[in-house]
Amino acid sequence: MDRLWTPWRYEYVSRAHETRAPGVPEALNGWVESGANTTDCVFCNMVAAVNYAVEHGMAQVDADKAAHLLVRDKSCFLCLNAFPYGTGHILIVPYRHVSSLAELPGDEAAEMMSLAQRVETVLRTVYQPDGFNFGMNLGEAGGAGIAGHIHMHALPRWVGDTNFMTVTANTRVLPETLDTTWERIRVSWR
Repeated sequence: MDRLWTPWRYEYVSRAHETRAPGVPEALNGWVESGANTTDCVFCNMVAAVNYAVEHGMAQVDADKAAHLLVRDKSCFLCLNAFPYGTGHILIVPYRHVSSLAELPGDEAAEMMSLAQRVETVLRTVYQPDGFNFGMNLGEAGGAGIAGHIHMHALPRWVGDTNFMTVTANTRVLPETLDTTWERIRVSWR
């Protein structure tokens, strides 16, 4: 019998009963309890928690790493998907909380696409994928897990990178931790 060890999942399952604002990373939870403003939005809470932690003494790089926030630009930021479909699954998210691409001002939409181009280059350098999936799910019926705040998915893909685990066991197998992915992408982004 083969064994698949996933010790990083223990933190999640051992704290599943705890409540905290959605999107606030465990490492920043204490900062948020101290007074950061939170909402029902995962993305807005992530940025608020990082900002609050930095304003109150945490180093920017440490706060970004705790949240798996990769890059901040003028109107958008990049973060790792906390529940990735595969290694290197990046989200491109506008700071503006809108649920429709049509609501996003043109300059912010252009920045989003410019970041997508840079993400493709960086992921190609770091992971040498055979292809990519880039896309957006708008609205609950469109498959959006976070329907209230638009975001673009960027996902490297490899020929033959399939296995029975997703189909038969509803389980994803990822070859590296989110912290390792964050470090590899941050280094390459520079």
